[in-house]
Amino acid sequence: MTATVLDSYALLAFLRGEDGGGKVRQLLERASERGQPLHMTEVNYAEVKYIVMRKDGPQRWASIAADLPALPLEFHPITRVLADIAADFKAQYKMSLADAFAAALAKEKKAELVTGDPEFKPLEREVKIRWISIAG
Repeated sequence: MTATVLDSYALLAFLRGEDGGGKVRQLLERASERGQPLHMTEVNYAEVKYIVMRKDGPQRWASIAADLPALPLEFHPITRVLADIAADFKAQYKMSLADAFAAALAKEKKAELVTGDPEFKPLEREVKIRWISIAG
């Protein structure tokens, strides 16, 4: 089975009940059933945290942080190899640094990237993308 990487957009859609969140829930349920976690970088984790804290408040984040360990998610630290891939994406495409790290993890793991963020459209030739919705 192909590995699956979530970007911040996808996890936020799930956590905040936004468009596409149901598709992410299905992926998480399937990952749990198979014992094969979904993947995310620590940079994307930080982006999820600050967005939830800013939009929903620190109490909501505390609730999410308490529930996060129960989800079938594996968070990946940043390595020099991952940083190099992310830097190459950031230099070549107009995208945020956090998005570049999500794409880099997907490329490194030869994984499918789950998102709804249109910033990833230009990367469809570089990384396999599963669209949960398209924002914009």
